[in-house]
Amino acid sequence: MVMVLFTVAELIEAKSLDRARNAIKGLMQLTPEQATVRQSDGSWRDVAAKDVIVGARVRVKPGERIALDGKIVSGRSSINQAPITGESLPVEKAEGDPIFAGTINESGSFEYDVTAAAGDSTLARIIHAVEEAQGAKAPTQRFVDQFARVYTPVVFAIAVAVAVLPPLFLGGGWFDWIYKALVLLVIACPCALVISTPVTIVSGLAAAARLGILVKGGVYLEEGRKLLWIALDKTGTITHGKPAQTDFAVLNGAADADVFSLAASLAGRSDHPVSRAVSDAAKKHAVPLRNVDAFEALPGRGTKGLIDGTLYYLGNHRLIHELGLCSDELESRLSALEEQGKTVILLASAEGKDGVIGLFAVADTVKDSSRQAITELHGLGIKTIMLTGDNAHTAKAIASQVGIDEARGDLLPEDKLKVIESKLGKDGAVGMVGDGINDAPALARADVGFAMGAAGTGTAIETADVALMDDDLRKLPRFVRLSRKTHALLVQNIVLALGIKAVFLVLTLTGQGTMWMAVFADVGASLLVVANGLRLVRFRG
Repeated sequence: MVMVLFTVAELIEAKSLDRARNAIKGLMQLTPEQATVRQSDGSWRDVAAKDVIVGARVRVKPGERIALDGKIVSGRSSINQAPITGESLPVEKAEGDPIFAGTINESGSFEYDVTAAAGDSTLARIIHAVEEAQGAKAPTQRFVDQFARVYTPVVFAIAVAVAVLPPLFLGGGWFDWIYKALVLLVIACPCALVISTPVTIVSGLAAAARLGILVKGGVYLEEGRKLLWIALDKTGTITHGKPAQTDFAVLNGAADADVFSLAASLAGRSDHPVSRAVSDAAKKHAVPLRNVDAFEALPGRGTKGLIDGTLYYLGNHRLIHELGLCSDELESRLSALEEQGKTVILLASAEGKDGVIGLFAVADTVKDSSRQAITELHGLGIKTIMLTGDNAHTAKAIASQVGIDEARGDLLPEDKLKVIESKLGKDGAVGMVGDGINDAPALARADVGFAMGAAGTGTAIETADVALMDDDLRKLPRFVRLSRKTHALLVQNIVLALGIKAVFLVLTLTGQGTMWMAVFADVGASLLVVANGLRLVRFRG
């Protein structure tokens, strides 16, 4: 009967563990096995998704799941992206917008070109990253494993002593003491203790993935509860990252058309949101572009390049100041715009006496989710600081809108790194949130680096400690709450595992323990900690 109980308990335990693992693997089953692909003769045919090549044209009807990552080329629809971003509200998609495998086309038909093979889709990368994360043990898990390595031989030695020493020196019966030793061994088996941490960590990783938060390992899931400071980039993190040009002025007698054309030519070579705003405004007004030679990006400052043999700079306040081209009149003009929360970039010629010949101001809007996220972080006792390459006036204006504790402007990538280093080692952990190459050094140095909007960025999924799969900053406090809940369950499980065993060990050593009690102490404790850990799978933030 005891063996039957053992077998039944092990089956229940195995099924419970599979539930935690399948919470992650189940995401992959959301991807349909076939896609409707256009053939060379113009007809449409269902093809296995794994056989569809990059560049193929795929058609999706209302209600169907999307089989592969791609970009819409015709049609529009509302798409439920919950499997990727954790956001259940449908997102409107039209021509040129990216779509992801596993998401649901709720309305409308459209066609899209495949941008990634089935095995390299965003969803596939998420599954792969989380499976790898399961192999990276968290600190508590490492401690339990180390403890078990010492605990097991010690308990075995005690059991041998209980079986042998009393009959030899106290005259007891061998059968009775061997029975007590066996009961002691079963009770003291460390199964519940060893299994208590991995099932909790795996459940936490699965819960995070369902919320659209990709955690790269249990170590970061545990580290999140210690966060005291979180540093945030401005553009694309706190703001929408889609600034629009609001002001344009020609300086020093230059021609309007020439200045706009020169600036747009340099801006068109950059992927920075501020440069894109100038480039978009130029396209809107059909401004002609010129050839740019020797183009160079100046991180944290702007760009430069040769146009018609003349070297031009298109950059921020800091760059123009470093070039020695900021007059008192220009400084006053820039300050007035920056105090409105606008970002100013200027066009300057490296030759001649003209210096700064054009001024462009762009404005970005703060996300509604940013205000709520900062409020929730403060409620969790976490302080916030904004780090940006924008000028100090703009930084303070944006920070005040969302309630950020500190704001630092005019920062280069190395300056952001120094700020992070200055916060490290002071009471709690430090997190950094960003989405651009300028944030990479600070992201790498922080205790936990968060990449924003990683759904469309493979490198972010691969390099960040934690990747937020959309641009919703409210996932930050959810991650912190999940981390704290995970730690609380880890502590509960360890106390449960050791507490139950301690009670029955005392009963055994006092002669009251039986094999039935031993089975409950071992298997029963294992089932309790597994069930407790699985509660995390239902976590919703």
